Amino acid sequence: MPAQEPPADPAPRPPRTGGRTRSQEARSAVLAAAVELLEEIGYQAVTIERIAARAGVAKSTIYRWWKSKAALVLDAYRETVEQRMPDPDTGSTAEDLTVFVAALHSVTERPLRARALRGLMAEAQLDPDFAEPFGAWVQSRRAVVLRVLARGVDRGELPRATDLEALTDQLFGLFWYRLLVGHLPLDPARAPQLVAQLLNSAH
Repeated sequence: MPAQEPPADPAPRPPRTGGRTRSQEARSAVLAAAVELLEEIGYQAVTIERIAARAGVAKSTIYRWWKSKAALVLDAYRETVEQRMPDPDTGSTAEDLTVFVAALHSVTERPLRARALRGLMAEAQLDPDFAEPFGAWVQSRRAVVLRVLARGVDRGELPRATDLEALTDQLFGLFWYRLLVGHLPLDPARAPQLVAQLLNSAH
């Protein structure tokens, strides 16, 4: 009986040439594949094998750059969210926060992204090894809001004694609670009212 040919690559990539360029393209392909799979099938179902197949690279290539699936997926998601989410600096604290909150709450208009976020939060509660990189990603998102609020203090829009960490917790706390519990919607159109309430609480 003749030997069967191996199955074709499920998502072949075009050949890459040039050492550094090839390496950069391979890394970008891996990051893109990780996010695509995360949003398509959820974190639990994502494997290094699936990422490698989608990106058209060897598993050994992935392990040269990332020590684990958790590190890779969150590195990929951090880069993707930084591209998707604004880092506004309009000269107005209220406007900056409104732009940010509207974009943050718009995740519910994309069910796959919302599901991915819920899955990441759940995994962080169950897996200590996942919790560390997840916490680092959360801190990177908090840093954007803390910068906005700090500029507000410098401009005199917020009192010097404002607890910036607590305000940031309020902003993200509402988001995560409604995303996870689902008792009330996350409506980007309500961003101005939510921001006004948040800033009023600082005075």
